[in-house]
Amino acid sequence: MGKKGRLPKESVQAIKKEQLEAVDESCKPIGVLTRAEIHQKGLPHRSVHIFLFNDEGQIYIHRRSLDREENPGLWNSSASGHILVGETPLVTAKRELKEELGLNVKLTQVLNVKPCPETNFECVVLFEGRTKKMPKPNPREILEGKFISIPELEEWMEKNPEDFSPAFRYLWKLYRETKAQTQE
Repeated sequence: MGKKGRLPKESVQAIKKEQLEAVDESCKPIGVLTRAEIHQKGLPHRSVHIFLFNDEGQIYIHRRSLDREENPGLWNSSASGHILVGETPLVTAKRELKEELGLNVKLTQVLNVKPCPETNFECVVLFEGRTKKMPKPNPREILEGKFISIPELEEWMEKNPEDFSPAFRYLWKLYRETKAQTQE
């Protein structure tokens, strides 16, 4: 079987033809369609998000390119992307980190989120990882990126929630709740 994932220079039209699995409310596959068809029909599908932290405990966030189909120009998770047919969530997360930030990092699965309006009806698998390296954002997907402290991020999100993608705001809330529960 060939190498999975898209090439960094693939066109927007080629990306719309990617094969994704439509899923039910339990995240079980129910069929295969193109990315464009799934989005046009508003069908639930699978994706990953990654929260990447540095040694100072800061999270890396990025601002989406203005030509992105969803949430252009908004701040988002460190990296994210759709799970292609035949990929596992971990393979997708590693691929997205490499494509978007040029990094290969050990990842830990943190959450599974069922489809809901906040995630644009995606079944999201959330991973976290740590790095000592500075990400190298892919300019085709990312306008800018930076590490930010948790207090700074939360203050910014409280004052200007519209600066962030709905999925990131929702996943961050769930992530913080999960981390608080594990520290009790």
